[in-house]
Amino acid sequence: MIVPGFYPPVEPDAAVREALRSAHERGARLVSVCLGTFALAAAGLLDGRRATTHWREADEFRRRYPTVWLDPDVLFVDGGSILTGAGQSGSVDFYIHVVRSDFGAGVADAVARRMVVATHRSGDHAQDPRRDARDDDADHLARTLEWAIQRMHQPLSLTHLARHAGMPTRTFSRHFRERTRMTPMRWLSAQRELEAQRLLETTDLPVDLIAERCGLGTAGNLRLHMSRALGTTPTEYRRTHRRIPDGPPA
Repeated sequence: MIVPGFYPPVEPDAAVREALRSAHERGARLVSVCLGTFALAAAGLLDGRRATTHWREADEFRRRYPTVWLDPDVLFVDGGSILTGAGQSGSVDFYIHVVRSDFGAGVADAVARRMVVATHRSGDHAQDPRRDARDDDADHLARTLEWAIQRMHQPLSLTHLARHAGMPTRTFSRHFRERTRMTPMRWLSAQRELEAQRLLETTDLPVDLIAERCGLGTAGNLRLHMSRALGTTPTEYRRTHRRIPDGPPA
């Protein structure tokens, strides 16, 4: 059930609040967009939970719903059965995340390319990085992100990334965190994990070769990363999310 944004964020009537609670009790996944988070909070579904909404309404949200753990600096929060997203445009990243969770990285990548949007921005990505970083710094970072993705199979370090961006390492790390809310090396690790997922879904490449292509080194290292990130193994992930036809019987 998707709750769209609405303005002004008046409290929904009793019938709407009850419908939301009833859907949640039935096991429906609830997704709010932008100020739609106000409706979920009014229904009491966000009490004690972490959530987000558009940063401009954060103070009003906190005033009305002090028991909700509001984080207005992120694009979206995935709480499992309840997901909340920020502004309307930022919610595109939110929807791509939902597609990735349900159908795998390969399908999410295809949808993102069709929509001409970024393949992956994590939920912790800042809603408005321009509030904290100059435009020219943002441009340098964007070029470096793309450069790193094209070379993820290589042994990249923080020094390599900062040098490409033309910044001292400390300055680069600070601007990087302001923009992505991740450290540079954690971001690179996440990109490698996503590429590994895509290759497992769409190719017949052996696991050890996929690990090499993604810059994760060995099959054992890839298994460790997937266990930590997804709670599964490369073989099991491929079996579940495979997106190419099986070959002819032997």
